[in-house]
Amino acid sequence: MNDAMPIRLLLCTDLDRTLIPNGREPESPEARPRFRRLVARDGVTLAYVTGRHRALVEQAIADYALPWPAYVIGDVGSSIQAVTVDAEGTAVWSPLPGWSDELAQTWPGAAALQALFADLTELRLQEAEKQAPFKLSYDVPLDLNVDDLLARLRKRLEAAGMRANLIWSIDETAAVGLLDLLPEQANKYHAVTFLMCALGCDENATLFAGDSGNDLEVLTSPIPSVLVANAHADVRDRARRGAAERGLSERLYCAKGDWSGMNGHYSAGILEGVAHFRPDLLTFVEPESGR
Repeated sequence: MNDAMPIRLLLCTDLDRTLIPNGREPESPEARPRFRRLVARDGVTLAYVTGRHRALVEQAIADYALPWPAYVIGDVGSSIQAVTVDAEGTAVWSPLPGWSDELAQTWPGAAALQALFADLTELRLQEAEKQAPFKLSYDVPLDLNVDDLLARLRKRLEAAGMRANLIWSIDETAAVGLLDLLPEQANKYHAVTFLMCALGCDENATLFAGDSGNDLEVLTSPIPSVLVANAHADVRDRARRGAAERGLSERLYCAKGDWSGMNGHYSAGILEGVAHFRPDLLTFVEPESGR
């Protein structure tokens, strides 16, 4: 699975409100062009790590002029696909071997899980196109006690002898809570480490960028990670606390802004993280006037 050229950096980034500037905060205008120049360099391999499915990833690439990645970890870590773009500009998606087999070992199936929670009116099943073979997704009102809801769901799963990973996040734009039920092994951290293993990458050649609650497993892991400056204060506090509890504070960088004249939001924060962890790549992210 290794590329012909050794990977100097496997850059794994979330999309919404991390690379995509679709939050409330403004974007530094030069940030995305500089990001595109970085990932176009030889030896830099780009992976998107997102809750989006294939069609929504392609829509984001078109809408925001994003570079095509080499890999997409989609559906909140429940799918991993290699992406190649042919001479006509058509993207070809291919599942990464082995990941589905690993997930299937403990997955009870979306239908069984949906039946288990059918009486819970606070859970609203998301549209069919947002579901996936290894993902069951609900919208949840934000005025609920989230900790209580998750505890009740886990109690039901245990009583039924089922195992699932519960991932909670917030869509700030839509003002709604998002609950994803995944196989026990399916989360962004395990998916990223699976991809690292497939590519022969170690932690020193990997960088993750995120902004939300469903990124915390990676943000508090041994993988060098950057939390963009537009992340919610609660996520920032939880990330810092979680990394400190694991003795991994040096592996987490929280973008502050003011680096290279940019505000640290979205792709500016990703570049700031690259500058922090990989100063050897700084020349790849300089603005046009500095090249």
